[in-house]
Amino acid sequence: MRNFAVMKLTAQEIGKKYNGKVVGSPSVVINQLAKIESAPKGSLTFLANSKYEPFLKTTQASIVLVNQKQKQFSSNTTLIEVEDPYKVFCQLLIEWANQNKEIQSGIHRTAIIDDSAKIEGNVYVGPFVYIGENCKIHENVSIGAYSYLGNDVHIGKGSVIHQRVTLLKGTQIGNECILHSGVVIGSDGFGFVAQGKDTAIKIPQVGNVILGDKVEIGANSTIDRATLGNTILHDGVKLDNLVQIAHNVEIGPRTLIAAQSGIAGSTKIGSDCVIGGQVGIIGHLKLGDNIKIQGQTGVINNVPSGSTIQGTPGFDFRSFYKSYTVFKNLPELKNKVERVEKNMKL
Repeated sequence: MRNFAVMKLTAQEIGKKYNGKVVGSPSVVINQLAKIESAPKGSLTFLANSKYEPFLKTTQASIVLVNQKQKQFSSNTTLIEVEDPYKVFCQLLIEWANQNKEIQSGIHRTAIIDDSAKIEGNVYVGPFVYIGENCKIHENVSIGAYSYLGNDVHIGKGSVIHQRVTLLKGTQIGNECILHSGVVIGSDGFGFVAQGKDTAIKIPQVGNVILGDKVEIGANSTIDRATLGNTILHDGVKLDNLVQIAHNVEIGPRTLIAAQSGIAGSTKIGSDCVIGGQVGIIGHLKLGDNIKIQGQTGVINNVPSGSTIQGTPGFDFRSFYKSYTVFKNLPELKNKVERVEKNMKL
């Protein structure tokens, strides 16, 4: 059994580190992080959403991070006023997680590694991993059990490949990337030529996939190799679980995509976009920078930078909500029209 490090910080230490103002006892000590509604004594929590404000009266947490002075709170609770409570809480959570990060190194005896592969120092290769010809694994990389690396795969320093990840021929992974279990990168793009009544002819997919630095791919997501050239995810792109990225798609830096979304071939997406869950985007489109796409939207047209869209087909979200107000009242409106027509006939 692995023992976890215990977090021990005083309110005064936290306030000093994150430029916060302590309201209450500066010497109170916390040893864990918790949600405000279930936080026990000795824990730290945060308040960033006003709907959780009633819990300030009942929480057993010893410290609560807040963004402004609160008039009502538990008499046993110390507040720390900071600019962004959620951000500070996340930083503390990262600090605690890093203290408890499991460090693995070495190459397991069951791993199969081609003689031509180059592996730098401090790399972990787990049980039953396969590493093909001419692969290059940079320092501080971790590769989980049962993962498969085809020929000519490159992985940048500090990247983490979790269990049962498949990286097919020519895939290039940047520095400090995280690939969760079940990810498949470099499978064939969906390309066929219809032949009337005959079986469609498969178009060879001979490109590859390139991931920039600090890209994170959620469990069971798939990224297809390009037909020609590259499928590219630039630095800082984050994909949730169960996301499909088709051949020759390009996604700009720091764009976020939630679960069950799919992007069809050759579509280009700009930087700093936020794409909700279950969004479908057809192929060969161009989406600008700083776009927000609400969940379950269907995108069939190019989208200019700075837009927020919703609906199927997607259009301006303000217009969508106005239209929805009308749409949901259509049954009642229909009944009124039918009554008017009936009265007119009488």
